[in-house]
Amino acid sequence: MASVDGANPPKRPVRIAGASGGFTDRQRSILSFARDNDVDVIIGDWMSEMTMQWHGVAKADAARAGQDTNAIGAFDPSFMGTFSSALSHLQQRRIKVAVNAGASEPDKLAALVIKAVEEQGLDLKVAWIQGDEVMDVVQTLLKEGEKFENICFGGNLEDWPFEPIAAQCYLGGAGIAESFRAGADIVICGRVSDAAPVIGAAMWWHGWDRNHDFDALAGSLIAGHLIECSSYVCGGYYSGFKALFDGCENIGFPIAAIKKDGTFVLEKEPNTGGEMSVGTATSQLLYEIQGPRYYGSDVVALLEGIQMQQIAKDQVLVTGVKGSPPPTTTKVGITARGGYQAEFHYYMCGLDLKEKAEWTERQIRYSMGKNVEKFSCLKFSLNGWCQEDPENQDVATVDFRIFVQTKDKNILGAGSMVGFQRWCMENFLQSVPGASIENDLRQTSGKEYFEYWAALLPQSKVSHIVNLPFLHDKTISIPSSASLENYGKTYETRQWSYDTRNPVDLASVGPTKRGPLGWVALGRSGDKASDANVGFFVRNNDEWYWLRSLLTVAKMKELLGPEYNGKDIDRFEIPALRAVHFLLHDHLDRGWSATSTYDGLGKNVCEYLRAKHVDIPIAFLERGTVSHQRRFQERYITWAVTM
Repeated sequence: MASVDGANPPKRPVRIAGASGGFTDRQRSILSFARDNDVDVIIGDWMSEMTMQWHGVAKADAARAGQDTNAIGAFDPSFMGTFSSALSHLQQRRIKVAVNAGASEPDKLAALVIKAVEEQGLDLKVAWIQGDEVMDVVQTLLKEGEKFENICFGGNLEDWPFEPIAAQCYLGGAGIAESFRAGADIVICGRVSDAAPVIGAAMWWHGWDRNHDFDALAGSLIAGHLIECSSYVCGGYYSGFKALFDGCENIGFPIAAIKKDGTFVLEKEPNTGGEMSVGTATSQLLYEIQGPRYYGSDVVALLEGIQMQQIAKDQVLVTGVKGSPPPTTTKVGITARGGYQAEFHYYMCGLDLKEKAEWTERQIRYSMGKNVEKFSCLKFSLNGWCQEDPENQDVATVDFRIFVQTKDKNILGAGSMVGFQRWCMENFLQSVPGASIENDLRQTSGKEYFEYWAALLPQSKVSHIVNLPFLHDKTISIPSSASLENYGKTYETRQWSYDTRNPVDLASVGPTKRGPLGWVALGRSGDKASDANVGFFVRNNDEWYWLRSLLTVAKMKELLGPEYNGKDIDRFEIPALRAVHFLLHDHLDRGWSATSTYDGLGKNVCEYLRAKHVDIPIAFLERGTVSHQRRFQERYITWAVTM
């Protein structure tokens, strides 16, 4: 790796490595990149809406109690275990790092990093970013009449029946770029947007003007979106996973080589499992987006024209991203205590399962009596089904789940003679044939859960500050992009939505066979607060004409079946990727922390829909289903030559 001057880096593509998609990711990543790979910058994402709530509440509670947060760690506790062993390699090879692992206390994590650097006798300069904690700003604006409308399910914050205790907004990458310009080697952030470390690194490297170079910035925004979840873009969560079993124990981490014009090439760590293909990259592109526009605090990217081309094994060229000025607002997540939730599980087996579940639900409701009114959520669900002529007893056994939420922890009554646990358990001896109860009742004791409110905050109200301890604690204030004043760009919260403009007659595609949509379509889904997004894509042009004509908004509601909640569904297309995308509003029942569903992160809804049966042209099936075809990238290498 060539030496890099912090003020004047070379103008070749900057090679940025994605080392973490969350605190649960594999801890070898930073060391592997720093020691073994040709990269200029390593970025990592340790935060999510889930971890924002955890750390934000912990810090707020400590402040209210007059306690220091050192004991609880309001930053990511796993980060140093990932990072410390890589420090000497980072210095030796002059590789820079930008991560959001600082959570609610980036200053304290930065202090730990500085201590580790000193203990190893190294000379790495550490900066940290502040400004994402905005509880005081939210309170001030509320007094001034700001409504903070929920961007997922509507309504105003003042009508929310919960008390906000923490609020964090999404910062952009400009502070990271400024830190690198000032000579920092390592930048510790709190809640910057997922793609901000990539944007900041590319902005610094190429010297982009954040007020004018919108296409280039938008390209880096999409590069950041693609690599910030690490191995997702290399085959993790990929619908075509059955072709990738060889090496699946160690799927590679990604690298984005971003050119000065914002176009980029995606690569994968060599000698690792998975693949970097148009298929895996499309899968990740469709993850956690909301519509034709992808919003960032620095720039807005238009997705409808994006193109991907397989240029070599494990190399994908991404072009066609167009940018526009950043929005005047940024997303803010507001956290409140929701109460307590608990669950009880009966296991039922064999025949007549619906009737067995109804029998047991009637009994439990009778035991609860008027106490039912004390639950803000009471949900009975039969999950699973018994095979026809079951191959063993386990597959014939299903879960009957009783889920509750309440502000009154006393009515959960774990281990007592009254309360939720007792009301469920006391019906065991009058239950149905084959019923049993779980032998671990700790879930009935109740755990605290948080409510989450997603809204928009004016970027002009955010104090985005770079802290440079190595320059005598110098600070640099990062103003809002001048383009906000020059262009006055305000975007609608709801994006445009449409069914396909030129559908084909589905009766014209020839003979069909009933089968799972996933025989032909790949896809991906995820969460954005309480919204779920889901996208589908196919491998061939005739399949694309069929897919975009089949998957209308009305068809999506039909496929969702009882999972459809009656809320709006938005739709748009990415033609060059043969992709159709849907946004399911408020599908996740308030989001990860408070949801009463299994799929709190929205990761399962796509596979549910791919399992739903539709009429599929037999000509498509004769090519082989998704599970039986060659790797996606091999087909695209051929197409790149012949198209």
